[in-house]
Parts: sequence; C-alpha cells; structure tokens
Amino acid sequence: MCAEAEEATIRPARPGDLDALAAVTEEAFGPSSSVDCRIEQMLGRGDHAGWVELKARALRRELSSGGACFVAELGGRVVGYVTGLVDEAASRGTIANLAVRADCAGQGIGRRLLVRGLDRFRELGLAQAKIETLATNEIGQHLYPAVGFREVARQIHYVMSLG
Repeated sequence: MCAEAEEATIRPARPGDLDALAAVTEEAFGPSSSVDCRIEQMLGRGDHAGWVELKARALRRELSSGGACFVAELGGRVVGYVTGLVDEAASRGTIANLAVRADCAGQGIGRRLLVRGLDRFRELGLAQAKIETLATNEIGQHLYPAVGFREVARQIHYVMSLG
C-alpha cells in the first residue's frame, strides 16, 4: 500500500529511470488505457515488439525530448510518472503519458504529476495543453476536467491484420 502518498517527491525524470517507468507502465496501463495493448489482445503480438516494449520506446523518446517529464518517488521507488511533449509552433504541450502504480492510485499522485507537467508547459511559455484518453479510462475522464481540460472531440481507432 502507498499510505504515505502525500510524501511522494516529484522530480525531473532521468534516462536512468526508464526501467522503472516501464514497470509502472506495465502495471498501470492495460486494455482500459492503451491502444497498443488492445491491438495486441485482438490480433496477437506476432513477430513485433509487445505493447510494453513499444511504450518503453516512446518513453525513451519523450525523456530525451526536453519536454515535461517527471517522476513521483516514494521511499526511493518510482511510483508514477508524467511525460509531456512540446510543439513550439502550436504553442502547445501534450501530456503523452500519465501513470501511477496500482497500489498508489487514488491518492493524488497522478494529479500532482499532471499539475507539475502543466506547470512546466507554463514555464516554457506555452499557450495550450492537450491530453488524450480512451473512453474506458474512467479515472482520466474524471481527473482531466477536474484540472481544467475540456473535451474537444472523440476518436475511434480501427485495426486490421495485414497477414
């Protein structure tokens, strides 16, 4: 259990955090919040990288982007993270990923991470922030409007096997 969640430290993410972020990803994401996980469930993995590996590759790019990437650490253990990408031409930051370990969920860590990412976008002088979620992500659908996001549109993802 993550009883001391309010004591979690939010700090900038480092490339050395990648393994810990992948572990949090595997625990926190799944069919309710990962399109790649759903595709893998529908069509199988085949001979390509699994959804956790695909997410880890994306995290590696996000960590090196210089955007808004932070981790929540509790007792020396990474318990959550947020990654953000910057589009200077649009003056927009995009929250790419937000995840918290299951045993720490519902205790405000995700909100703190999200707010820290948004603060970073403000520090960079950006005018807008964007985040996407799946309709099945009930936590995100509650949290995102609670911090000020407004729904713009809904999107449907389709997939097919080419084999």
